Amino acid sequence: MALLPFRKKQSEPQVPFNGAVEALLRGYSIEVMPRTAAKVDDFRALFPAGTRVYLAHIDGTTIDEMTATARRLADAGMHVMPHFPARIIRDSAMLGDWIARYQGEAGVDQGLILAGNPARQTGDFVSSMQLLDTGLFDKAGFTRLHVAGHPEGNRDIDPDGSDTNVMAALRWKQAFSERSDANMALATQFCFEAKPVIDWVNALSDAGINLPVHIGVAGPARLQTLIKFAIACGVGPSLKVLQKRAMDVTRLIQPYEPTVVIAELAAYKAANPACNIEQVHFFPLGGIKTNANWAIAHGGAATAPANNS
Repeated sequence: MALLPFRKKQSEPQVPFNGAVEALLRGYSIEVMPRTAAKVDDFRALFPAGTRVYLAHIDGTTIDEMTATARRLADAGMHVMPHFPARIIRDSAMLGDWIARYQGEAGVDQGLILAGNPARQTGDFVSSMQLLDTGLFDKAGFTRLHVAGHPEGNRDIDPDGSDTNVMAALRWKQAFSERSDANMALATQFCFEAKPVIDWVNALSDAGINLPVHIGVAGPARLQTLIKFAIACGVGPSLKVLQKRAMDVTRLIQPYEPTVVIAELAAYKAANPACNIEQVHFFPLGGIKTNANWAIAHGGAATAPANNS
């Protein structure tokens, strides 16, 4: 009988939570979709007042669904940041209509501007830079504009595995931030290791890109769920953290929690307060309530700070 290729039991790393972790979690943001938000009866029971809630716009979701969810979140006292994915926006008229509807129906004044997932564009736009260049967000008085960051690279943007195109885009966005009245930040893809993220943030700073960075972190979830999403979203080398865990049968059945990565990021931020890491952005892959309760249990229940407005 062949032996299963599982490693011996390894104890879960124990990293103490402290004031540095609370400081990093204070003002965290979180991402929802209309279909996942529909499962939440009362956002106020889960999120601190003023929490920034990213509203993901998946291809096929209608603007009616998006604005209705935005209105629910705003009525609950949240700061709503809808996605504006370039590749599913037909033209400037559609972009202007979306902006007007979000403002008129939910008081939205911020957005995550990104290329989006479809491989082929459906209209005039293919990149976040083209959306920003329309001037429509500035004209509408959006106070905050976030753009995507990729600490482990992005094969869709740089098929050769380099960071040439990604860095060129970030330099453009840095220049745009300097001529825009809106506050800007980078919201990153989720990763499972702190060191590559820290190295990437420092490399950006060395390159003259000083946009604040909101580090994407996967919330608590079943390991199989995380691996599925990580592969689908193109997570890079830090995926090996999950793969290594999957080799241990005693940990395979335990839900993953972002304990270690957040503690290490918090310790680095506390020791290097001038670094561009500003806060955590959660991807609640194991469920909104599960993620929110984990954040509350680890110090993330404080009122969101002023930079969340």
